Amino acid sequence: MSNGARRSNATLWLIIALAAAPVAASYFFYYFWPPTSTVNYCALIEPRPLPDPQLMLADGTAFRLSQLRGKWVLVSLDSGRCDERCERKLLYMRQLRLTQGKDMERVERAWLISDDATPRADAIEPFPGTWVVRAAGAGLVEQFPAPDRAADHIYVVDPLGNLMMRFPRDPEPGRMIKDLSRLLKASRIG
Repeated sequence: MSNGARRSNATLWLIIALAAAPVAASYFFYYFWPPTSTVNYCALIEPRPLPDPQLMLADGTAFRLSQLRGKWVLVSLDSGRCDERCERKLLYMRQLRLTQGKDMERVERAWLISDDATPRADAIEPFPGTWVVRAAGAGLVEQFPAPDRAADHIYVVDPLGNLMMRFPRDPEPGRMIKDLSRLLKASRIG
């Protein structure tokens, strides 16, 4: 083999090695040095469609969750008595929506009342635009992960009506804002 042919073969093998190196490195790091953390703050839930039963708003108007399709929905599931934690979640949902700037119109908020208690007017008044929905007995509460602790979280429903994320109990608002901003930026729907 001549010197020129050896040089051509060496160049060819160098190009192949350089092209294959990133792929080999990615497999190595994925299987032998897996990532220890993720960028998202909230917990992803296996997407599950929420049922669409006939519900009532707190003022007695008929309502269905399908009326919110096409929008991202922040959901709080709480008693109508709305304690301090409930009010804090409603505040977080309002502020989380407002921080989205031009994208805030893509986000709705819903307070699903999980019992027969009537919400106080002073609990609803600070949160205009929040859908206050009576959901007790409609089979909706049972669709949330760990229904007995569902009131601990704020949930996210996608524009197709699928329950898909939940924020941790006593969340950090700054991290919630980042997660929702990333979600809206990446989403081509809603």
